[in-house]
Amino acid sequence: MGSSSRKRRAVSRTGRSRSTKELRAKAPAGAPLEKLDYERLAELRYLLRRFLIFSENAAAAADLTAQQHQALLAIKGYPGRDEIAIGALAERLGIRHASAVGLVDRLVAKGLVTRSAGRVDRRQILIRLTPDADTRLAALSVAHRAELRRLGPVLQLLLAGLGTGVITKGRKLVF
Repeated sequence: MGSSSRKRRAVSRTGRSRSTKELRAKAPAGAPLEKLDYERLAELRYLLRRFLIFSENAAAAADLTAQQHQALLAIKGYPGRDEIAIGALAERLGIRHASAVGLVDRLVAKGLVTRSAGRVDRRQILIRLTPDADTRLAALSVAHRAELRRLGPVLQLLLAGLGTGVITKGRKLVF
């Protein structure tokens, strides 16, 4: 499949995939950006990238790739269950089903996840963390939470400065 026939897709909060062309078409016109807006956007991107580098390094120290760490987190953090279907994992990671299958194969080989057939639909493959994965993920998550707490105040100021109105106190949104 050539690059011209594959359009870059973005997934909305509702899970609906939209092309970047659709996203541009729906972008609000609003007031033109000022120099300070660009500075804030650049700082936000910089801090996000720094966090991603931190995350990649932490995953490597736990003998995981960044994608493997993200997969373990997606499995553990899936709402309401301790297991996830491969299709849901693919959607959570923003990858294709076949790529998720390969990722799960590598995680099984490392002894970090197990596969089982679905209880209702035996064709469905469910993925669950092993105790080793739970231990590694817990250590990584503690470190990530500490880093986010460190970056949180600056991120909140940047978001407020961009007019998002999203400031939180505890778990409550404050506008």
